[in-house]
Amino acid sequence: MAAFTLRKTDPTDTAQIPALYAAAFPDEDLLPLVEALLEEKAGVLSLSAISGEALVGHVLFTHGTLEGALETVALLGPLAVNPEHQRHGIGKALIAEGLACLKDAGVAEVLVLGDPAYYSRSGFHPHARITPPYPLPEAYAEAWQWLRPDGDSEPLQGQLVLPGPWMQPGLWG
Repeated sequence: MAAFTLRKTDPTDTAQIPALYAAAFPDEDLLPLVEALLEEKAGVLSLSAISGEALVGHVLFTHGTLEGALETVALLGPLAVNPEHQRHGIGKALIAEGLACLKDAGVAEVLVLGDPAYYSRSGFHPHARITPPYPLPEAYAEAWQWLRPDGDSEPLQGQLVLPGPWMQPGLWG
């Protein structure tokens, strides 16, 4: 496995994103969501993992708020790693870099809807107390996870407010 570097996504990375997401998620079409999030002018952190000239991993973190609260939160996802480069720490490195950036930006909590076995390795805890924009199926209860970048062990509570690209019920179950 070749070494990889992390950086904020640039235009050369963006051109490779469709192929990366098609390879990483052959049964899902996440590209419309990813492209819509990349078009957001503010509030989206996009990080890339590069090996040589190839985009081998990508993650988005979308800033959000809690209804009636001052805290800023973020939603992790989508996260994609080229199948040929999986199990080499790329996803975990992208998450760690994003969490460090979000901590520096004062984000109080990061949320993710994903595999608890995978995301727990980066410190996420199941059963977030923040309510997502749409109800989740009961089977997803443990998949709705939280992490406080500052290390606080008390999760926030409230209703999550996100930008338009995330306001599609199909993304939540």
